[in-house]
Amino acid sequence: MAITTDSPVSALRGVGPAKTASLAAVGIATVNDLIRHYPRAYQNKADIKTIAEAAELCIQSSAADEGGAGDKHTAPPCAFLLTVAGEPTFKMIRRGMTILRFKAFDETGVCEITYFNQQYLRDVFHTGAVFRFWGRPVLERGVLKLSSPVQEPWTETAPLPPIVPVYPLGAGLSQKYMASLIREALKAAAAQIKDHLPTEILQNNHLCSLGYAIANIHFPENLEALENARRRFAFDELFCTAAAMAAIKSGKAGGTAPILAKNDLSPLLEKLPYSLTGAQQRSTEEISADLASGSPMCRILCGDVGSGKTAVAACAAYIALQNGYQCALMVPTEILAGQHYSELGPLFESLGYRTALLTGSVPAAQKRKIHAGLAADTDRIDLVIGTHALLSDTVSFASLGLVITDEQHRFGVNQRALLREKAGQAHTLVMSATPIPRTLSLVLFGDLDISRLDEMPPGRQKISTFAVDESYRTRLVGFIRKQKNAGYQTYVVCPAIEETKKKKASEDTEELADIDFFAPPDEELPPKSATEHAAVLQSMLPDLTVGLVHGKMKAAEKEHAMDAFYSGETDVLVSTTVIEVGVNVPRATLMVVENAERFGLSQLHQLRGRVGRGKAKSYCILVSDATSDTAVQRLSVMCRTNDGFQIAEEDLRLRGPGDFFAAEGSFRQHGGPSLTFSAGCNDTRLISDAVTAAGTLISQDPDLMLPENRALGAYIHDMIQTSFHTIS
Repeated sequence: MAITTDSPVSALRGVGPAKTASLAAVGIATVNDLIRHYPRAYQNKADIKTIAEAAELCIQSSAADEGGAGDKHTAPPCAFLLTVAGEPTFKMIRRGMTILRFKAFDETGVCEITYFNQQYLRDVFHTGAVFRFWGRPVLERGVLKLSSPVQEPWTETAPLPPIVPVYPLGAGLSQKYMASLIREALKAAAAQIKDHLPTEILQNNHLCSLGYAIANIHFPENLEALENARRRFAFDELFCTAAAMAAIKSGKAGGTAPILAKNDLSPLLEKLPYSLTGAQQRSTEEISADLASGSPMCRILCGDVGSGKTAVAACAAYIALQNGYQCALMVPTEILAGQHYSELGPLFESLGYRTALLTGSVPAAQKRKIHAGLAADTDRIDLVIGTHALLSDTVSFASLGLVITDEQHRFGVNQRALLREKAGQAHTLVMSATPIPRTLSLVLFGDLDISRLDEMPPGRQKISTFAVDESYRTRLVGFIRKQKNAGYQTYVVCPAIEETKKKKASEDTEELADIDFFAPPDEELPPKSATEHAAVLQSMLPDLTVGLVHGKMKAAEKEHAMDAFYSGETDVLVSTTVIEVGVNVPRATLMVVENAERFGLSQLHQLRGRVGRGKAKSYCILVSDATSDTAVQRLSVMCRTNDGFQIAEEDLRLRGPGDFFAAEGSFRQHGGPSLTFSAGCNDTRLISDAVTAAGTLISQDPDLMLPENRALGAYIHDMIQTSFHTIS
């Protein structure tokens, strides 16, 4: 029976019930799934080092890291081509622990190689045999040593692959098994893979074919082939995502929406304690024009921290209400929902409109009253502010005309659509406090028009930002006390809730070469936990009150912790990034971020924006012991500028779009497309070219029905159905 891409993975040789279960656990059910299970990194074994070169590298690396002290020096992992000098010696050094040791040589010297608990290797290594070894060299008292290196027999007639893939694994799977299985899958089914990108798109953008890209993303011929494959996949993701967004937007263009022509904002503006900035006025006019057009508004309001998005949203809501329609404002957290309600509820009540707060923690009886009020024809609720509770099947509206989502990057396309669909063709306004580079915004928000708040209200002070290491801990604690004595408060943000257990070493944590497109942050320093750090700070500051808030706390506990901080009862609030967005405490003047290297620049900018909201001078202290070039660059950018758009561009350059909206835990925009390869792409030209090409193609062939575009049309259709309309 012929194997196809749709065949179950069990159709391949060597895949029994146990392996089938192991593969299913990592999302591999079919041959196509296996082919699309891409490496997370690569080992560059093409650059063979001699023993003498490795010894010199060890000395150089240790000199850079430790000033050259000590008798033991190490270097990054590398490849060697060595001949076994003599038969291995084998002994049991203690119960359950064996050691296999032998010497190998090349033309520059001799190396000592050791394996632990691998008795079967006694029959592998024989005098005169040549192997390619891969491992981390250690120079100890002038002798180069390798401990448990990866070994491959070498002959002149059968060259070994120069670049070796490293796959994401699960229980019961090994790198060798996964690579072998993928080779078999490609051999059996590669010819069935058809390219969905039109030939003209490939030629105009100098892209390789899909078949070439798949073959070389798994088993690259060389570094150039690997880069060509990666570039093709990155372009593919960006192009198809932008095309899908453009297709969605094109489909909406012919729809109708309520015509909200009444737009006298003077009653609302008279109640605000400030005047709108020029940027706020411009954005409000753009929104007003959309609402009066009769076509569904799909607009994002993008602005820096403190630029006044809430005031613009209030203007949009007021237009909807004065035209006789309801407005729903959806936010990602109960803390933010409560804050918006405390600010906007009294404002709109004073204008004669009925408001409500709907979150998961609202008592059932109160929820029923709110549900009834939203669906009522008379005495209905005009403005509802809530969390995901607004998406419940039991929530319906009598006349929903405008949907506003705040901190839009926490919601996917499908979640925006779910709320909008409760009113057929309601207008949509989404807001983000993350300033987005123009090139990236075209991809992430291709279904939206963009209004930018690029002007700050008068009176916002520049926040002084400093990067320090642990040696400043005593001074930092003293500075926290100084803020308290002056009548101010402090945030301390940690990357973890509780102490994380150290991962056990496994084959999936092998040392990697510097060809790692999907690697975690470059330095894995132990993350500080909010729970433990709060206790430590309380012991160091016994005369201050230290509070704690994190995402695993119950809603009532979080509300109590935030209320205590807002009222001034708590002097220091230790938190995870649950306070990243929307929290407004004017007396807070100091933001301390622990393990700052673990956060993206845009997220650090969001955290910094929690202070500087009053009249007092404010500060942000970034604590990190990271020494890598990338980490140092990130933190220096934060110290250099307060401009969110400049920071966003730098974040894109340094980290790529995949980390752009890093949140507590791993980021995944629920219901949105997965940007696996483009997550590591910081080539703004590639992003721009992909988006431009997609927009041009959709404008010329909106339904992708031309013969040369039908394969792409089918691919985009599947993408919209599976990626954009599935809540994960």
